[in-house]
Amino acid sequence: MLRIAINGYGRIGRAVLRALYENHYRDSIQVVAINELSDLETISYLTRYDTTHGRFAENVSLSDGKLVIADDEIQMFAEENPHNIDWSALEIDLLLECSGSFATQAEAQHYIDAGVPRILLSQPADSGMDNTIVYGFNHANINSSHTIVSAASCTTNCLIPVLDCLEDLVGVESGATQTIHSAMNDQPVIDAYHQQNLRLTRAALSSIIPVDTGLAKGISRLLPQLDGKIACNAVRVPTLNVSVIDMVVRTRQAVTATQINQHLQHMAETKYHHLIGYSEEVHASVDFNHDARSVIIDATQTKVVDGHLVKLLCWFDNEWAYANRMLDVTRHWAGII
Repeated sequence: MLRIAINGYGRIGRAVLRALYENHYRDSIQVVAINELSDLETISYLTRYDTTHGRFAENVSLSDGKLVIADDEIQMFAEENPHNIDWSALEIDLLLECSGSFATQAEAQHYIDAGVPRILLSQPADSGMDNTIVYGFNHANINSSHTIVSAASCTTNCLIPVLDCLEDLVGVESGATQTIHSAMNDQPVIDAYHQQNLRLTRAALSSIIPVDTGLAKGISRLLPQLDGKIACNAVRVPTLNVSVIDMVVRTRQAVTATQINQHLQHMAETKYHHLIGYSEEVHASVDFNHDARSVIIDATQTKVVDGHLVKLLCWFDNEWAYANRMLDVTRHWAGII
């Protein structure tokens, strides 16, 4: 039985726990502890009910300060500095760092020093990490000596498999992406002194808001041959969940839209089975809420201009798909799959 803990029980932390039970992984993975600053009643309530993903199918209760899921007791902590927790006493095998607050090797090392044997970060991290993993693309690169690994980002998990497929088929010269991302909890509902980023002081429900993205760095790290060749922008839009990447690339070899779609459909059935989706139906973003696949190709939107300029629309559930990829990396790292 793999013993894990979760630090940060927000959108991703709760989705990871839900996905663990929904995928019936509890026979091989046990959540031993959660560290979250909120009070226990709120934690229990938001575990049971979720506006985006619906009611949790399992029974949730509190007992002696522990969160109880079905018959599983989870020890709860509320440490602002998680390095103060005696992780070694919990005898965990892996910590899922889902707070989004630790992105450097030095910060993550504090966990190792506090008794965490291995840590998986739910965000992109600096180059000092042992590895950055996009499951399905490079998960075979994890080895038993690694202690600090990043699961990249939801956008990287969406885009890398598609770029890998295009590289395989026709080669990629250069390109640009526009991530159209659902609103996130670092945005206020109405204009507020929320943070120093002035754009993120504006009401999330009223505007399309440009934001910074590190997607280009993620592409360069995982596909170094494309370093400096893909420009990436992002905007936040007033939806709860599900995002899309509008990608344009120039290919080395001439290609048609039919060839692109046929290759992506083939890869969705082979190398990236269950990770790439392919659809020829007409869609709106809500169609992919609670979809566990890393990316779904909207084949109706594939366009090719002059044989070399390829335009693709790539849907992804930025919460649920990413939570599932974290569990995939966890299971692979532990030798379960």
